Amino acid sequence: MKSLALTAGTLAAAALLWYAVPSLAESARRVPAPTADLTAAAAAKTESAVFAGGCFWGVQGVFQHVKGVSNAVSGYAGGAAKMARYEDVGTGRTGHAEAVRITYDPQQISYGKLLQIYFSVAHDPTELNRQGPDTGTQYRSTVFAENAEQARIAKDYIAQLNQAKIYGKPLATTVELSKPFYVAEDYHQDYLTLHPHQPYIAINDLPKIDELRKLFPESYTAAPALVHAAKASKS
Repeated sequence: MKSLALTAGTLAAAALLWYAVPSLAESARRVPAPTADLTAAAAAKTESAVFAGGCFWGVQGVFQHVKGVSNAVSGYAGGAAKMARYEDVGTGRTGHAEAVRITYDPQQISYGKLLQIYFSVAHDPTELNRQGPDTGTQYRSTVFAENAEQARIAKDYIAQLNQAKIYGKPLATTVELSKPFYVAEDYHQDYLTLHPHQPYIAINDLPKIDELRKLFPESYTAAPALVHAAKASKS
């Protein structure tokens, strides 16, 4: 699980490690857009996508800063409802992955564009059952496709990136179809925005937001789409 007890010295050392180790420093890159994408239905106002790529704090934080995304919720996908709790998922034995469900306007951003951001800055898709300091199947790289079309687009894109040898090694990303998504505990929502100085966030996740801004300026928005704000507007 994610350690919250990092000293200032550890923070500085880890920050240096981020830029010194090629697998970390080079993981953020704008990969080519997918050659195939979903066509936005004229009547569709919102669509959803579910991605897993390590700790959901960072993945949620990235997509909350993407134009066209109205909500990005941290949760669990891939396992049974009765085990969809942080303490259980953290054992790595429930079949879940920490995941994020993204609600977006297909007239503003496409599913393919979300995938491009996911593979470029949200995580390192070459790491198998881990992401940075976190290890276990709950941190796997997985696209939880909500329908056959999403699954086809994701699989084709993975094949495209592998064929082009974008990362120099095969992607570890898998595609799982029609797996239920369960919303995580409230204290996990908006975690990056609420705790920007927490060492884990500062080391592992804030650089992703910076890379999103640099690599995808056309898709970046400074104001995050916060879960708690969405809840407040509905109350």
